[in-house]
Amino acid sequence: MVSIVIRDLDASVKARLVAQASQHGRSMESEAREIIARGTEPRHIGVALLDAVRAAGAVESLPLPPRDDVARVADLG
Repeated sequence: MVSIVIRDLDASVKARLVAQASQHGRSMESEAREIIARGTEPRHIGVALLDAVRAAGAVESLPLPPRDDVARVADLG
């Protein structure tokens, strides 16, 4: 395991993190770990592509079903 230090975190961000952690029954440190882990998981190519299309303004609104499974790598062998 590694440790990180986050400097210059705005006090309002810390307060929101503490409140969110409390809602989930976790410590602030555990909540931060969960947020970082979720935020760095590979995304499904379809979701990433749709986000890019939306960001470019090509699609105003397109319903997207929730996806919470982990992206997989294609076996091309």
